[in-house]
Amino acid sequence: MSVPKPPRPPRPHHSTKPTTVSEECTDPDEVVIKEATPSKPTGPKRFPCGSCGADLEFKPGSDALKCPYCGHENAIPKSAEQIEELDFRAYLAKLANSEQTEEQTSLKCDACGAEIDKPPDVEALACPFCGSNIVATAQSRRLITPRALLPFKIERGESRARFKQWLRKLWFAPNAVKKFARLEQPLHGVYVPYWTYDADTTSHYTGMRGEHYYVTVGSGKNRRTVRRTRWYPASGVVWNRFNDVLVLASKSLPSKYAERLTPWDLPQLVPYDDAYLSGFRAERYQIDLVEGFATARDIMADVIRGTVRADIGGDTQQIHSIKTQHDNLTFKHILLPVWISAYRYRERIFRFLVNARTGEVQGERPYSWVKITLAVLGVLALAAGVWWYFQVGR
Repeated sequence: MSVPKPPRPPRPHHSTKPTTVSEECTDPDEVVIKEATPSKPTGPKRFPCGSCGADLEFKPGSDALKCPYCGHENAIPKSAEQIEELDFRAYLAKLANSEQTEEQTSLKCDACGAEIDKPPDVEALACPFCGSNIVATAQSRRLITPRALLPFKIERGESRARFKQWLRKLWFAPNAVKKFARLEQPLHGVYVPYWTYDADTTSHYTGMRGEHYYVTVGSGKNRRTVRRTRWYPASGVVWNRFNDVLVLASKSLPSKYAERLTPWDLPQLVPYDDAYLSGFRAERYQIDLVEGFATARDIMADVIRGTVRADIGGDTQQIHSIKTQHDNLTFKHILLPVWISAYRYRERIFRFLVNARTGEVQGERPYSWVKITLAVLGVLALAAGVWWYFQVGR
């Protein structure tokens, strides 16, 4: 039978243009950062107890420092400072002389590459990320200072309980892991570095819109309905607004597990204050501002592709090209709290992380191949039973 002539293609759909799209997009990799004149190195502050003189530590879930010996507490004054978004391109251009960078002293773990604050009067300590001993001369380098952080909310004891609950719920894990797994090292509280990026994007695209239709082909027992697609050219412009695109700035954590610690309650960020770090470690970023934006740009690109497909419409779409301009690009350097440890099972070490705001646990785990094999055989047996029922049993 003949195929009906396709209708005239509809006019390409265009989005409504926003009121403002500002500043030309420049490649951040082209910005040259001049060498800075070193300033006086700084280190973490100490907060002595007014009662016994010991160092106070931040008490998770509160706004106070607490003495681990006598229990004396000091409230952390609430800051009226606003958490400011910094202009990305302008900041890169003047990074060398910016007030927001400082010479910071840190220790680097040779085993995993983590860089952490050098605690006062400490020359050797265990790396909170891999457990290796760090005995090294502190190094100083010029870094962008954190603008904000999320304070620890989940205490060490609750994190340990969350870890045990997580172990009990692991699918396809050996039964013995829930009984014999033991912590290989203490839980370490670490502030992990992140970047956040905001941007308004303008994306010009070209592509094709596909619309399905159905025809009947064949005759007799071979007669059947077939789906076919008419394709029409499409082009247009879409706009997206991105807020707090989060990028991990550490190479010490296993990224696939760190990414699963989301969501983070970023609206609860507080202005950076050394008091929140007392009693905890803070890692320095290893992924710099420009490298972090490359990751953020990829995250944005996935969202933009979805917007383009929605704008093309139809039943299916093909995207030929997308050219995106990033305007009003801003960033923040922030610290997020994580409990880090490792457990041992049958002489193997498995690392795990706990979101110190929500208690979410992610990490490495063993598998029982016996359980997996039995599950696969069960699925195959079920599929064979269904096939037999429809082919033979009826």
